Amino acid sequence: MDLFQYIDKKQDTILKTYHELHGLAEPSWEEEKTSRYLQEKLQDAGLEVKTYTGHHGFTAEWKGELSEVIALRADMDALVQEVGGVVRPNHSCGHDAHSTMVLMAALALAKSMRRLRHTVRFIFQPAEEKAEGALKMLEDGALENVRFLAGIHLRPKSEVSFGKAAPVILHGSTASLKGTIKGVPAHAARPEEGNNPLEAAALLIQEVKNISIVDKGRYSIKITELHGGEASNSIPASARFTFDMRSEKNEAMESLIERANEAIRKTEVATGVTIESGISEYSPAAVQNQAAIQLAQTAIAEILGRNNVSEACVTPGAEDFHFYTVKKPHLAATMVGLGCGLAPGLHHPDMSFNEGALVYGAKILAKMLLLADKKKWSEGE
Repeated sequence: MDLFQYIDKKQDTILKTYHELHGLAEPSWEEEKTSRYLQEKLQDAGLEVKTYTGHHGFTAEWKGELSEVIALRADMDALVQEVGGVVRPNHSCGHDAHSTMVLMAALALAKSMRRLRHTVRFIFQPAEEKAEGALKMLEDGALENVRFLAGIHLRPKSEVSFGKAAPVILHGSTASLKGTIKGVPAHAARPEEGNNPLEAAALLIQEVKNISIVDKGRYSIKITELHGGEASNSIPASARFTFDMRSEKNEAMESLIERANEAIRKTEVATGVTIESGISEYSPAAVQNQAAIQLAQTAIAEILGRNNVSEACVTPGAEDFHFYTVKKPHLAATMVGLGCGLAPGLHHPDMSFNEGALVYGAKILAKMLLLADKKKWSEGE
């Protein structure tokens, strides 16, 4: 039985697996049950599972003739949000679907008993929603010897239609600039005895609003949090802020961070306050690899037909998958955007999609592995 016959035969299993993973939803860094569930299925199929200390990410390998590795990646964590009046972990970003499709591609390969030239590695990472899981997997060596890497992500129907798939998702870069402005408290009747951090925050907001970057694509930086003061008749000692930063290109994000830090220093000089700040929740923008994108186009065309290959999916959202290519610039990688009728949107607590897309999503991933195995991937490709 070849890989695609297996996937067709196991359509009911695919849906059952998805619903079981959906019911196991766990937050970032707490994916214990999800990880165990996936590991058991992969081990039972004969794949070699490797776990790591300190988190629930793992890899599963199907050995080939070569030490060079081609790989698929899935994320396992869920968001925590209010659903029907209850705050709980909820898979509204589709990570349960991604894990299902990568798992089924792995099982199809194992059940076919087909040995490829390359070793095939299936990477299941934690904490994508925290933008920390990919970095941890890199740190632990999960990308060692990997020459080709593919991921997949459900897309809203406004981006990619059901029955279609995009060979690359061009996520933007995102980061948060968080800080504390330290002033001098005083009675509101004697403001000259203090140094108002809220007034400094107002100046900082205006300085940041005036930031302009030329010829580096679309970008934005805006205040999203400002907290300070507890009483109407007192000047507070401090204020906390967050600026949300987004950009189409990594170069623009570097410039945004540099210019925002200049605005902070300028505000300190102008007002005499002290500002402590730092970058958090950073994710890089996608780095395009034409060889990987072309391979994905071919795989989608062979599974869905050439008319159902969508253009590149450009989205302002972020994805920590792109740390793999930023940290390993010679890695040939791409993330497929899967059309699945998803609505009302990713991260919406009531997100749903046409689960039939899981079948052709798994087939696309399996086809990408077979195509990647035919290529000679060098470390510099």
